[in-house]
Amino acid sequence: MQVILMEKVGHLGNLGDVVKVKDGFARNYLIPQGKAKRATPDNLKAFEARRAELEQAHAKALGEAEVNITAFTAYSTGGESPIRLLVSSPAKAKKVLAGLGLRVTEEEVLRVTVADKPGMLGEIGKRLGEAGVQVDYAYASLAAGSRKADVILGVADLAGAARALRGL
Repeated sequence: MQVILMEKVGHLGNLGDVVKVKDGFARNYLIPQGKAKRATPDNLKAFEARRAELEQAHAKALGEAEVNITAFTAYSTGGESPIRLLVSSPAKAKKVLAGLGLRVTEEEVLRVTVADKPGMLGEIGKRLGEAGVQVDYAYASLAAGSRKADVILGVADLAGAARALRGL
């Protein structure tokens, strides 16, 4: 049976994960204890509706721990909904989020501050392509009224990407 975890459950996964478990384990333990719900279309839709509320609670907990979120992106891939954060204190953020039952991983990314003008993302793509640097993901952050944009790049070759984008 597929279930949506409503909290972190040891070896199974974290809040919001959709996992397959034996029917008896789901019916006799996970569901009665409130640790999971059947992964029906209605329950998945209801969980998605609650996601914003949960994300707010996570952001509030980081704020209370004095961790500044400087950029983020969130998306859903079906069973999981990764949220990528750029924060002022990665170790503190990891501790807070893990304490909320979230699976937390750390990755090194390249943050490039560039002029906010037409063609700039194209120039970044061109330079990375010419250098043979593959982009795994990217997102940007722009303050209202700012003339600068921060582009966050997840790449396998951080040093190569930094060399390719030097001088932008």
